[in-house]
Amino acid sequence: MRLTWAQPEDLLAHELVQARDEGTDVSDVAARWTGAGGDLVPAVSGAGPVPAPPGLRDLARVLLADLATRAAPPSAAEPDDWNAIVATLPAAPGLLDPRPGDARDRLTGAWTGRAAGCLLGKPVEKIPRRGIEEILRASGRWPLDRYFTAVGLPADVAQRWPWNRRSAPTSLEEVIDGMPEDDDLNYPLLALDLLEQHGTGFTTDDVATLWLDRMPAGRVFTAERAAYRNLLDARPVPQTATYLNPFREWIGALIRADVLGWVRPGDVRGAAALAWVDARLSHTRNGVYGALWAAALCSAALVLDDVDDVLDAAAAVVPPGSRLARAVRVGRETAARTDDLTGLDRGLDVLHAEYGHHHWVHVLPNAATIAWALARGRGDLGRSITAAVTAGWDTDSVGATVGSVVGALRGTAGVEERWSGPLRGRIATSLPGPAERTVDDLVERTLRLQATSARVGA
Repeated sequence: MRLTWAQPEDLLAHELVQARDEGTDVSDVAARWTGAGGDLVPAVSGAGPVPAPPGLRDLARVLLADLATRAAPPSAAEPDDWNAIVATLPAAPGLLDPRPGDARDRLTGAWTGRAAGCLLGKPVEKIPRRGIEEILRASGRWPLDRYFTAVGLPADVAQRWPWNRRSAPTSLEEVIDGMPEDDDLNYPLLALDLLEQHGTGFTTDDVATLWLDRMPAGRVFTAERAAYRNLLDARPVPQTATYLNPFREWIGALIRADVLGWVRPGDVRGAAALAWVDARLSHTRNGVYGALWAAALCSAALVLDDVDDVLDAAAAVVPPGSRLARAVRVGRETAARTDDLTGLDRGLDVLHAEYGHHHWVHVLPNAATIAWALARGRGDLGRSITAAVTAGWDTDSVGATVGSVVGALRGTAGVEERWSGPLRGRIATSLPGPAERTVDDLVERTLRLQATSARVGA
């Protein structure tokens, strides 16, 4: 049986990459593994196609246990502790006051934009950039400007680039009927539950307990699945983020942060502080910084009117010497240099040349894509989410974050009918309770949390 992301040999291959990224010398482990016939190239889609024989799998377990004892060397530029992170940051931006009367409209735009961007990327998740372009050209939809369709797609292209098997039945244009279930929407719903139960004083242990109480184990992936397993093994925070978790700098924590920004409108440092408490359950360093950045983006987008101002405000919560900060700069600079329609290909060429060696779920290529798509889109939802998805990394996640930010920035008027109509104001979920939630109800819940959330600006 092949359980995606769970095989020791697959975990080892990913851990060797992650440890090297952190500056840990793992050459001896790599030599033992290859000497026994092991593969150093991680599986792109999680589990490799062929299980390792018993002896090699046993060796993988031994080597993973060895690597688990090797702490990453400290990095002044990339700390994990909140106070150490703050020490690297510029002075906290001043608190930005929301305009009276538009909070509901902006939150409606944010929830709807998040769902639309996620839905756009769902059917092509795991398909690389070249495959997405081939699908679109073959179906007469290049450049992307609406939801994907299987209508008119030649059989050979469909065979060469199969849709995401979990998503296509509910996320193609011809069958969409509301927002289908997705982890990128489960986490914001779970964040509402967290804040309603504990307020903004929640702890990382509160997050852990809520995961075990309400999040189905089969609907957590990569770093979250590793952390979930570590919780069941009674490992404490922050070991939950580090033990046998080679995905600790991937995108998972970033996709959990929107609501933590929405309850701190205009308070980007306060939003980042909440995101740190959540993210440290499953992530470290740049995986955590991605969450801080996303929360700050969502906080700033509720009160500002220009996407560049939003990006500037959010940059102030990311350690400036970190790889995440550089990825954001690369994304923005690429957009500035390749801003016309033909610049879509040129911009993607730059991003893939810089980050194409990373796994498609890693936070760095995806953060660069989010920054690029936001800067390139200039506050237009369609232009922004289509750019994000066309990049071909974690398509539904980047689409969701970009849609959330632009939806908050522009409000409901900025989410055109072609994007909002198929959603029908409904979001499905695998969390306990009703199988569907309405956007109107989610907005009301978020507004109530805003009203009770103290603004700290710490």
